Amino acid sequence: MHEWEQEDPLIIERAKGAYLYGTDGRKYLDGVSSIWLTVHGHRHPALDRALRTQSGKMAHSTLLGLSHPPAIELARELIRIAPRGLTRVFYSDDGSTAMEVALKMAVQYWQQRTPGIGSKRTFLHLQLSYHGDTAGAMSVGGIDLFHRRFRPLLFPTVAAEPPYCYRCPLNLTFPSCKMACLDPIERILKQRHRDIAGLVIEPLVQAAAGMITAPAGYLTRLRRLCTTYKVLLIADEVATGFGRTGRMFACDHEGVTPDLMAISKGLTGGYMPLAATLATEKIYRGFLGRYDEWRTFFHGHSYTGNPLGCAVALANLAVFRKERTLARLQPKIAAMARLLRSFKDLPHVGEIRQRGFMAGIELVRDRSTKAPYPLGQRIGQRVVLEARRHGLFLRPLGNVIVLMPPLTVTVRELTRMVTIVRESICMVTKS
Repeated sequence: MHEWEQEDPLIIERAKGAYLYGTDGRKYLDGVSSIWLTVHGHRHPALDRALRTQSGKMAHSTLLGLSHPPAIELARELIRIAPRGLTRVFYSDDGSTAMEVALKMAVQYWQQRTPGIGSKRTFLHLQLSYHGDTAGAMSVGGIDLFHRRFRPLLFPTVAAEPPYCYRCPLNLTFPSCKMACLDPIERILKQRHRDIAGLVIEPLVQAAAGMITAPAGYLTRLRRLCTTYKVLLIADEVATGFGRTGRMFACDHEGVTPDLMAISKGLTGGYMPLAATLATEKIYRGFLGRYDEWRTFFHGHSYTGNPLGCAVALANLAVFRKERTLARLQPKIAAMARLLRSFKDLPHVGEIRQRGFMAGIELVRDRSTKAPYPLGQRIGQRVVLEARRHGLFLRPLGNVIVLMPPLTVTVRELTRMVTIVRESICMVTKS
């Protein structure tokens, strides 16, 4: 904050398509979809119209003992597009609260469904994971910089190494390693499955960790392990959902159905705070019972199922269908990969990671040893500030430069973004 106070802050007053317009009179390409939210670009006419129409009817009504058409219709649509078997929807406010819902559901489910199976009150998660900033979400997080100060406030969990192939903790190489990083996870599940309620995963991409991509088949094998050891698979699709990986959800790439799935960010196309936790019918039935059994899931939020958010989310999903967003995205994914290949020649680019329209460029002080830049040098921040001077807004993850534009960006705009990133890296690293 001390350094930020010394800077001239960028103030955005309006936006359109892939561009942000500042009070400084300049326009900036939105290279991170306003932190991974904007799907169809800013000010999409259909989303604008849905928000205006719903505001003329009702801004909000509680879901405690009531419902309303947008919440009902959106739940039906989410079930239609979700991985097969997810049939129930619980609304909340943002990605972090959607994860809190999933964690609490998992614990209560085991207590009520099969109380003799074990305590099942803890969770297995990956190191370097990020699932939000509320207490439960931080408890299953693994980014020390974000979480270490708050460890005394969090509940105990079990952590395993992630599939970080570039910096493999086992010093192995994919694919000859045969995904040996899964072996410790299986040992943990075999030894402690009676204690573990769920395994929490960001499917395919650990986003906040620096766009760390999992090898093909990794998610499928996690699903099998969870089934074998009677542990719920909890998928955090907050960042990866709604087209970011090239499919509607990351789980779709491997045909995996989690037991619980958290979604937010792109749910409303970047317009309104809204989230949901999707569950299987088996999970839902674990909460059914007589009034005096108190099997109710006692969890709620004031703005749960907000009609404005639900209405614009419905419009968002309609745009996916009408504009064939995912089909039209595929050539742009290929174009991004082609454009990023040129970065391999830069001496301070250690690895380029891409899954769909999510990309991370890891900068290193020494490529031969993979030695990272000290965080105090703020290499990532210096690169994005240089990019801003050339009309591109980005946010780094430490030494990783993230590129995650709106799905509707044109190839010309994408080319401009990648060109600015490359030039900015060269300028800052003097390469």
